[in-house]
Amino acid sequence: MNISLFRLVVVVLLSSVFVAKSWAEVAVIVHPSVADTASGKDISRIFLGKSKRLPGGQKITPVSLAGGNAATEEFNDKVLGKSASQLKSYWSKLIFTGKGQPPSELGSDADVVAKVSSDASSIGYVSSTSVTDAVKVLATF
Repeated sequence: MNISLFRLVVVVLLSSVFVAKSWAEVAVIVHPSVADTASGKDISRIFLGKSKRLPGGQKITPVSLAGGNAATEEFNDKVLGKSASQLKSYWSKLIFTGKGQPPSELGSDADVVAKVSSDASSIGYVSSTSVTDAVKVLATF
């Protein structure tokens, strides 16, 4: 009986961790001066190196959070539709053929917010809880 109770507690705890993770929202941010809008498809194309401009024509440069970050995993899954290993393979192929470079990586949400707030041509993503008044939220996922 004690083993069954222990198993139940473990299952409930693990379930709550996965549910909490799925509730994490990722905010795609730009400089407040950016007047453009973008769909999930537009944002995906920018972060996969397929487009260098927002739909309105403004040139934009993506910055990413370092791998292993919960917001990065959510962004990759929800926006790019790829796992970390699929993205690594995708970028390796583009780098090898000379057709692209992955977005530069920054170490923390605060670093991404600082970069985007000081550079009107940058776009990034952070956990929605890290958004400040220094940036504009373009979309949430």
